[in-house]
Amino acid sequence: MTTDAPRREPLQTSQYPFISIVMPCLNEKETVEVCVRKAVGWLERTGNAGEVIVVDNGSDDGSPELAAHAGAIVVHEAVRGYGAALRRGFREARGEWLVMGDCDDTYDFSDLDALMAPLATGTDMVVGNRHDNIKPGAMTWSHRYIGTPVISMLLRVFTGLKVGDSQCGLRSFTRDALNRMDLHTDGMELASEMVLKAARRDLKVAECGITYDIRLGEAKLNTFRDGWRHLRFLLLASPNYLFTIPGIILTLLGVLTLGASVPSESIEIGSMSWQPVFAGSILTVVGVNAILLGFTSRLHTLRRGMINEDHILRFYKSYLGLEAFIMIGIVLVLGGLVMDVVLAVAGVDGTGSLNYTALAAIAQTLIIIGVNAALVGFITSIIEGD
Repeated sequence: MTTDAPRREPLQTSQYPFISIVMPCLNEKETVEVCVRKAVGWLERTGNAGEVIVVDNGSDDGSPELAAHAGAIVVHEAVRGYGAALRRGFREARGEWLVMGDCDDTYDFSDLDALMAPLATGTDMVVGNRHDNIKPGAMTWSHRYIGTPVISMLLRVFTGLKVGDSQCGLRSFTRDALNRMDLHTDGMELASEMVLKAARRDLKVAECGITYDIRLGEAKLNTFRDGWRHLRFLLLASPNYLFTIPGIILTLLGVLTLGASVPSESIEIGSMSWQPVFAGSILTVVGVNAILLGFTSRLHTLRRGMINEDHILRFYKSYLGLEAFIMIGIVLVLGGLVMDVVLAVAGVDGTGSLNYTALAAIAQTLIIIGVNAALVGFITSIIEGD
């Protein structure tokens, strides 16, 4: 049967848990029927009560009808995207345990025993690992040796969770894990969102070796577009790595460079003469702005459930706020203005022992940072809803 909102009778089974196998589908007429039959056959062979849900994402090749004929419940999702289709399937699923996998016959739905077994012993999510059993020609070299390893490495760095094949689309997880992950993405980056949130919500994650076969039909994955979507998601969900850490490094470099510019107007490097004052000011302003943006982004991603609250955010909520940022901004601006006034009143022409151009640059740097700090205070208050 095919329907936009299937009406189904309440579950009446003594078998537990009830398993929902969810497959996103976009023009998979060559394989969707065999995938559904394999999944249905596995449920029957193992004696598990369950359902197979195929989420049609705009097929025009008869895939939904073939899936329904094979025994699947078919639902339709108008919003295009791998993640959108899967999230619709998860909403329709009734199972306490869920399985997700592509219906292009690259994954073997006739043997899900190893993928499901860890759930019975307390594991929250099991991710398939294809690397040890990829059939010749099933995966391009760029995906196998560049794309997936790079994304998996970034996920390990950003979350500490060691998952060898973070982009594998065959996974099992519990209903509680699904609710705790609170998924939102619509594209292929859903795979990364699941791993990242599982790590940050302290879910117990395991891997399971699986076979990855050659797909039939047209591939839907776009290497550069989908790779960028994964990278974009990971960076936006990790403000410390995107903003804070680079900001700290730039600020330190900027302060050191400004400090080096104060004793003399230029630094001699061999036959070259370098005036570090301008670079120092730029590095400091950009670095501090990055730190401020990182703090603001952390508040935003915390509210979206992407990161966990840490001691810095707890300190901010307990002791800081708009007024504190404004006061910090005022102090920095006044400090810069006082330096400017002293330099102007002194009427120094720069021929003394100190580089007064550098002192003026430091004053302007303080003013800029002070204004930005006050503005960030307003932005954080908007995010916090104050």
